[in-house]
Amino acid sequence: MSIAARALLSPLLYSRTNASSAARTACSSADGVRRLASRGSGKALIEAAEVVRDGGLNLNVVGVDLVGSSHRLDPDITCLRLIEISLSTWIPDRRFDPITRVHGLHYIGDKLGLIGRAASWLADEGLFVASLDLANLRLADGRAAGRVVTSDLRRAGLGYDRRERLVVCRGRRVVNLPYLYLGADDLAGPNSTGQPAVDSYYRPGAAAPTRPV
Repeated sequence: MSIAARALLSPLLYSRTNASSAARTACSSADGVRRLASRGSGKALIEAAEVVRDGGLNLNVVGVDLVGSSHRLDPDITCLRLIEISLSTWIPDRRFDPITRVHGLHYIGDKLGLIGRAASWLADEGLFVASLDLANLRLADGRAAGRVVTSDLRRAGLGYDRRERLVVCRGRRVVNLPYLYLGADDLAGPNSTGQPAVDSYYRPGAAAPTRPV
């Protein structure tokens, strides 16, 4: 079993809301969401790996980022792999049970493309959860794209929680959302969290097909 952490090396692992054992803490379930690790460049992944190690769990934790971690990794933590690469070009060598991308999609240009790719990286019963602020999705003429994108996400079998601003995929899917990515505006300003965000621009129509793992 493998755990894929979110791309900026600052994951939140998802678990059963009433989890009481290390195994339930490290594994994912759609029953509920709970914060296990704090945000930070690599630190949260290391904390998650420590949970896996201390619990004697047969799990792997994988983190992907353009910039490597600045935190020291104990040599006895062998379940953690940190990969320095762009998610736009990364091709995983395995499927994952949970994949999280919390408070990080706002940095990505092609948000919808990454959502589609991540859904294809899941195990058959895996769970993908990512923060998605609809205000950062725009059509070519600048109009808000959030409402139509939400409808198309649901048609593709994904869910969107407007209150929590979370997009969710339960189980592996090949998702080809009908939007052509045009580019991004990195001067969009802060999003709902107050963090600097990138607005992504799309034209409705056929997009490049997702290459499944």
